Amino acid sequence: MQSLSQSQDQPQDQPQKLTFDEFLVQYPEDGGRYELHYGAVVEMRPIGPHEQVGGFISDQLTLEIYRLGLPYFIPRSCLVRPVEEFEAYLPDIIVLNRETIGADPYWKKASTISTGASAKLAIEVVSTNWRADYSKKLAEYELLGIPEYWVVDYRGLGAKRLIGSPKEPTVSVYVLSDDEYSVTLFKGQDAIASPAFPELNITVAQLVQMGESVT
Repeated sequence: MQSLSQSQDQPQDQPQKLTFDEFLVQYPEDGGRYELHYGAVVEMRPIGPHEQVGGFISDQLTLEIYRLGLPYFIPRSCLVRPVEEFEAYLPDIIVLNRETIGADPYWKKASTISTGASAKLAIEVVSTNWRADYSKKLAEYELLGIPEYWVVDYRGLGAKRLIGSPKEPTVSVYVLSDDEYSVTLFKGQDAIASPAFPELNITVAQLVQMGESVT
C-alpha cells in the first residue's frame, strides 16, 4: 500500500491528515482504488487471486439477487464512511438495499454510504494487510450497523486466535445482534451460511480453488 496524499508545504515527516469529507473532495480520479487510513490516502492494489475470489463471490450473489428478485444491488464501487472521521473504506464487495439507499445523505453525490441501513452485507477478501479486516474495519462496520460482514481469508493468513489452529482457509461471518457482532467460522467443505442470502450455496473449498486457478 502506498500513501498518496501530502501537503507540499509540510515537512516530509508530517503528512497532511485528511478527514473523510476532505478525502472525498481530493479522491484521485485515475481509476484506482483508494482508502483513508488514519487520515492518509492509501492505494489498494489487490493481486490476481484476490480478484478471482472476489469476482466469484460477487457473481454468485448477483445470481441470487436476480433469481429471488431481491431489492438489492452490488455497485462497482462504493465507499463506506465509518464513525471515525479519519477513515474511509472501499469494501471488496458490498450489497446495498435499493429500498433504503435513497435516504443515505452521501449516496447520490458521492457513491458512498454512511449508515448501516443502506447495506445488507459487506465483504473483505483478505490480503497481506489482514489485520485491518479483522480489527479496524470489523469494529467500524459494527459501529455503523452493517448487519452482516464476511472476512474471506482464502489463504488462511489471519492469526490463530481469529481462525483457529492449525491455520487454514476460513470465512468468518459476522452477524449483528443487539449492536454487536457474533461470528461463525466456516472451513473446508462448509457451505457459508448467510442471513442475507439463506439459499446461497458457496463452500470455502470453492473459494480456495478460485484463488488457486489461473485461466
